[in-house]
Amino acid sequence: MTDWLLRVGALAAGLGGLATWAAPAGATPLQDPYGTWTLQGENDAVSTLKGTSDQYYTSGLRLNWTSGTDNQPAPIETINHAIMGRGVTRISLGVQQLIFTPHDTQTPLAQPHDRPYSSVLLGTVNLINDTDLSRTVFGIQFGVMGPAGLGRQLQNGFHGAIGDTKNLGWNHQLQNQPIFQVQMGRTWRLPLADVFGISMDMLPAASAAAGDYRIYGSVADTFRIGQGLNSDFGTPTIGPGVDGTDAYALTRPVAWYAFGNVTGSAVGYDATLQGNTVRSNSMHVPINWDVGEIHAGVAVMWHGMRLTYSQVWQTQEFRGQRSGLFNYGSLALSAKF
Repeated sequence: MTDWLLRVGALAAGLGGLATWAAPAGATPLQDPYGTWTLQGENDAVSTLKGTSDQYYTSGLRLNWTSGTDNQPAPIETINHAIMGRGVTRISLGVQQLIFTPHDTQTPLAQPHDRPYSSVLLGTVNLINDTDLSRTVFGIQFGVMGPAGLGRQLQNGFHGAIGDTKNLGWNHQLQNQPIFQVQMGRTWRLPLADVFGISMDMLPAASAAAGDYRIYGSVADTFRIGQGLNSDFGTPTIGPGVDGTDAYALTRPVAWYAFGNVTGSAVGYDATLQGNTVRSNSMHVPINWDVGEIHAGVAVMWHGMRLTYSQVWQTQEFRGQRSGLFNYGSLALSAKF
């Protein structure tokens, strides 16, 4: 019952974002001449709660660079405005790796009714278009799922280095498959109140992606309270959702906020669950089409740097998943150069 209520609430919470997709873009935001580098890690064991420790979505790593405003080559500027309209433009380039394992990582036997072992290594190119009250992102992801994603080497290599038990079922991981993905999303910034120097706002968002990795549509809403909320459009995550949120421009010497988010996704396809696209005998599990998430965390920006932490709770992604609300932590550090 709890999972069902979370899914329904998550889907309902973001409908306002879809309804306002064509809303007026707002005034032009501040210019930002500096590029932004971001290093981010997500792990089911790095959590404010009791971690699940190496199961399901067990690790994500991301390195990303986002340009300053309005300094891309003219053809890229033209493409950005043609797709997303008027606004301040950026381009974002990154690489990310995600690792997935079943519930039981200490058996060398195949587990046909659990999430398959898999790893995904992706490059990302995003075009970003900002107004004062909205951020729109359009981009592509390309790479590989399978042994070439280097999940086995990274996970078991790290476990060996720290003296931890290696996971034993990587011989049954999904096979190599090229990945190509198109994604688009928009986040709106809706100021709510400013009381004694403390501001509150909401960030409704909508996003979608299609390709041979994932096909989904998501709606979300975030409530924030803090100072300097107009410095950014929320915190980044590695998984599905509005990408390209590394970009920020400080509007005060120190900006900070605490936030809570609810996200609902309608999932049509997920290769890490349903197996290799062109292999009928690939390991696979039946997906749940409706997946809900709750995010809560903090962000602090000072001296051109931003540090964010998010705690994520997620409903079951596939039928037969053993956890209730799966949870993991997400930590990201950004710096401007």
